Amino acid sequence: MHLSSIQRIMGLLLIAFSLTLLPPILLSALYQDDALAHLLIAFAVMCGLGLSMWFPARHQRKELHLHDGFIIVAGFWTLLSLVGALPFLLGADLDLAQAVFESVSGFTTTGATVIVGIDGLPQSILYYRQQLQWLGGLGVIVLAVAVLPMLGIGGLQLYRAETPGPMRDDKLTPRLEHTAKALLFIYLFLTVACAFSYWLAGMSAFDAVSHSYSTVATGGFSTHDKSIGFYDNHVIEFICIFFMMLGSLNFAIHFNVGRRFDLRLYWQDVQTRVFIYIVTGLVLFSALLLWLYDHFSLLDSLRHASFGVVSIISSSGFGTESVADWPLLLPVLILCSGFIGGCVGSTTGGMRVARVILLYKQASREIMRLIHPNAVIAVKTSNQRVSDQVAQAVWGFAFLYMISYILLSFLFMLVAFDGTLTADQILIAFSGVAATLNMTGPALGEVSSTFKTINDAGLWVLSFTMLLGRLEIFTLLVLLTPAFWRR
Repeated sequence: MHLSSIQRIMGLLLIAFSLTLLPPILLSALYQDDALAHLLIAFAVMCGLGLSMWFPARHQRKELHLHDGFIIVAGFWTLLSLVGALPFLLGADLDLAQAVFESVSGFTTTGATVIVGIDGLPQSILYYRQQLQWLGGLGVIVLAVAVLPMLGIGGLQLYRAETPGPMRDDKLTPRLEHTAKALLFIYLFLTVACAFSYWLAGMSAFDAVSHSYSTVATGGFSTHDKSIGFYDNHVIEFICIFFMMLGSLNFAIHFNVGRRFDLRLYWQDVQTRVFIYIVTGLVLFSALLLWLYDHFSLLDSLRHASFGVVSIISSSGFGTESVADWPLLLPVLILCSGFIGGCVGSTTGGMRVARVILLYKQASREIMRLIHPNAVIAVKTSNQRVSDQVAQAVWGFAFLYMISYILLSFLFMLVAFDGTLTADQILIAFSGVAATLNMTGPALGEVSSTFKTINDAGLWVLSFTMLLGRLEIFTLLVLLTPAFWRR
């Protein structure tokens, strides 16, 4: 374990992150809002801390080992989420727990918020908040597609046989640097296209850019308290749905489609097809219930169901109507779709469609073994056999994911509430932890729009939950294992 090399890398990352405060600083000077001094202080603290970490270890360039990779990945997300809270702490009238929660929510692209009165925030803070999600989304893509597979825990490694083209080697290109550049180009292209589309549909230039950041990142932060519902515009909602769907797909597929100019590659990918089937089924079922119970007209039912389902399953969390107010089982059903999430290699949260497919195929195999005990039945994806090692890893991930959800829900109840628990508090606990672990943002009950009413202890638990979900459980839990530090 090379701690000095880790310190050097973390220092460089922190210095680079401090530079992302320059656009908000320029906006603050342009709009002459009240946040300029706060942003300058945050910039000085971030840059100074980064330099103090980097300078003593600037000559350390030893080759990093597997253990170092786990520390860097977990440390990267934790450190930047913490220092990213400074502008909120100084310029948004939040206490420490709330500021960290807002920062972690942005950086992990969760979209949950503790801020009430978003419309009244300074323009520079609004922009910083949206930019945080865009940077987090880019980090998610690089993490999921290029870094985690190298550590042996990435979702793409679990499902790489399904991905066509160069992804068979776990990376888009032979070198991580080239991989990151290719992903950045795709990410930038989608962001620019989304912003331009929003602007043509009627958003202001500021709102168009800001919402493009959180849409492509499937983050869900908005510059308005009413989110996308502020505009009440069918075209804007359609654009949002379209780019949330694109953000939910494997970016390796985007890479291959762009390189080969062949849109059929989307449909040839089993993971993409299953994701579209799931979304279509949920939308039709939700629209039918909304219409039958006279909640909306038939067309409006389809419109709101489409937006609500895509927003939650993509872990974006944008809103036009409050899903929590929909009839019967719909609020719980749509919230639970967040456990599925989008595709592996996307900016979404949840367990991801790839793992759900493999879990289904393994469960089907076990049923067939009961019927035919002597049969040799292989789990296959795209007519390729999935190794037992991959199958075990998927089961292990699913077990840890659900156990983490249950234990964190109980922990949240323990620290967030006093006295006898009410039914509403239990709903808040289980839905709030689900929304943060799956990074969907809004939950049910009192936290359907904001987590402002949750106490500081509860917010710390939810902040940890967001990091745990973003780092795909293993990366963070392995650091809490004593055996990791004994080596």
